[in-house]
Amino acid sequence: MAALIHSDLPNLTLISKGKVRDIYATSSPDHLLFVASDRISAYDVILRNGVPDKGKLLTEISLFWFAKLSGIIPNHVVTADVEHMPVEVHEYKDQLMGRTMLVRKAKVIPLEAIVRGYITGSAWSEYQKSGTVHGVTVPPGLVESEKFPTPLFTPSTKAEQGQHDENISPAQAAQLIGQDLCDQVSAVALRLYTSAASYALTRGLILADTKFEFGLVDGQPGSSPQLILIDEALTPDSSRYWPADGYKPGGPQPSFDKQFLRDWLRQEGFKKGLEGGKNGEGWVMSEEVLRGTRERYVEARDKLVL
Repeated sequence: MAALIHSDLPNLTLISKGKVRDIYATSSPDHLLFVASDRISAYDVILRNGVPDKGKLLTEISLFWFAKLSGIIPNHVVTADVEHMPVEVHEYKDQLMGRTMLVRKAKVIPLEAIVRGYITGSAWSEYQKSGTVHGVTVPPGLVESEKFPTPLFTPSTKAEQGQHDENISPAQAAQLIGQDLCDQVSAVALRLYTSAASYALTRGLILADTKFEFGLVDGQPGSSPQLILIDEALTPDSSRYWPADGYKPGGPQPSFDKQFLRDWLRQEGFKKGLEGGKNGEGWVMSEEVLRGTRERYVEARDKLVL
């Protein structure tokens, strides 16, 4: 089973290439084509080999959540059916089936809207040093993976590819995008997280934290721009899922996200400054790590969607 590392749509105009998604212009001035490749990244490093069908799994999970949460906020999805996309897309149907979305163009808000329900990852590291999370004081005496009394809005900057996102406080986020817009983003991100976490728990999963992205689209004439949910939604790439049945605070938890890959990278000697690999030719997953990573994505999809 081959992984689709790079989409190949020569008759379409490639606008940008992210860690996972390739974005193309279409003949519709109001829409873009999002193609989820099988690329995978960790610590902002794109691995040289991909995970077969990962893009399809991400797209399936995102579409599920976009539909489920559409009552909270509109999203950018127009259609995932290639036959209903602009005609120039049709010739690539075999390549795109299951891994593409036609989406509304939006003005991207330059903020990663992270919501944390449990203390883990970079939040746990910061808390151990300073008793804060994204610069905000939280209750003393928490242990690793413990649930917060209430979920926290903990934003980060939205870095360019190859750069690192930077954790910032809600106050810094307000300075970046304006207080009113920041309040809107925070409120809707917390609602989305709370709803998704409640559902995930019914499927045996704890949603420890997740990242949302938002954009603005023109509303009715004379009205303010409308806030919409964009990019992806609650996938293992943007979220940390734990099995609920074995949850025990006080240490790290097994997860369905990329932690398996991150752990392997560290074991292989990855550190800051070695983003290009030990020999400068990038990092390549072993077959065991590739297979284990794919199994985690499949299991997350099965538990959430099926």
